[in-house]
Amino acid sequence: KPGDSSQGTLPFWEASLSSPLDKSRPPAPELGSPGLRVSNASCENGSLLHLYCSSQEVLCQIVGDLSPEVPSNATFQSWQERIRQNYGFYIGLGLAFLSSFLIGSSVILKKKGLLRLVATGATRAVAAGEVANFGAYAFAPATVVTPLGALSVLISAILSSYFLGESLNLLGKLGCVICVAGSTVMVIHAPEEEKVTTIMEMASKMKDTGFIVFAVLLLVSCLILIFVIAPRYGQRNILIYIIICSVIGAFSVAAVKGLGITIKNFFQGLPVVRHPLPYILSLILALSLSTQVNFLNRALDIFNTSLVFPIYYVFFTTVVVTSSIILFKEWYSMSAVDIAGTLSGFVTIILGVFMLHAFKDLDISCASLPHMHKNPPPSPAPEPTVIRLEDKNVLVDNIELASTSSPEEKPKVFIIHS
Repeated sequence: KPGDSSQGTLPFWEASLSSPLDKSRPPAPELGSPGLRVSNASCENGSLLHLYCSSQEVLCQIVGDLSPEVPSNATFQSWQERIRQNYGFYIGLGLAFLSSFLIGSSVILKKKGLLRLVATGATRAVAAGEVANFGAYAFAPATVVTPLGALSVLISAILSSYFLGESLNLLGKLGCVICVAGSTVMVIHAPEEEKVTTIMEMASKMKDTGFIVFAVLLLVSCLILIFVIAPRYGQRNILIYIIICSVIGAFSVAAVKGLGITIKNFFQGLPVVRHPLPYILSLILALSLSTQVNFLNRALDIFNTSLVFPIYYVFFTTVVVTSSIILFKEWYSMSAVDIAGTLSGFVTIILGVFMLHAFKDLDISCASLPHMHKNPPPSPAPEPTVIRLEDKNVLVDNIELASTSSPEEKPKVFIIHS
């Protein structure tokens, strides 16, 4: 039973010299039970607290209030939620690298797809790469996932030189190194915190006035390019079809991001099936992807591939990163140093992709580089050949045909007998 305590002692449970196992007294309440409550007035520094646990007695002294206040609506996080908060960025980053590797290797399998088994493997590699890319957008910011798509071009170029015998010149190798350096800089300075975690938050973000204005501008500009400018100048200007694909890509990435969050919320037990946004995003994704593939194939049929892919990468990544800034506000929590580092990494990747594509057909190697000396020494003259003449052999040292002014003159022949 609770009892009164002396001065400086906390009235928690009556302490006596008798054994805690004495049947005459009621058992001490267990720790955490509703009976273990004390008034705030008695919780002073230096107060003593007696606890009886089984056959042992614990004497505690209050030295200070070290526990933070816990709000009444606080809930314990599950292990899935803790993993998402602590390792979600790295999971998304790993999926982005895996997607780039699978998509880049699928190009090699397609080129070697002479057998049905290899062709099937190429299709599966592409599908697995797209699934990994889909999952990367669900965990990591779009600012990180989208620029890392350039690694698929790098992996394709490296694997082609080893498995297909295609030559990768010196500038191509330097372009690969520059792409890796730029990707590393972007990952180091990228925002690690994901601000949108539920489909309800996604719907709230899409209702923002800034994003609505941005989306309307993109849609109007895309319609003007498709129906007005593309029929007139699309066959002559490489930028028309590429800009259409890039503008549509902003909608496809936003839809992929929202659907990835929807799938994640579904496995968390949230009621996402009844929400209309996933169905709207699915329709947007289908329309945007079909439009992108259509105009990208047109650009590849007309213009050189080595020009289409670098330009498309630059425009697509720029539009997607801008859309991510406006929609998800991923850069609002970044410092000026991180923003400058991210932009520097992006520009570095652009230069690497450009070098990899623009100079891939040039025959440049370390052997073709200029010499270290400013004026290299001339090569030595070859030694004269000594001809030994045997006896009774006739040597014609010189036969000179003099130009004749009239056809009656005959050429002169000089013969030396030995």
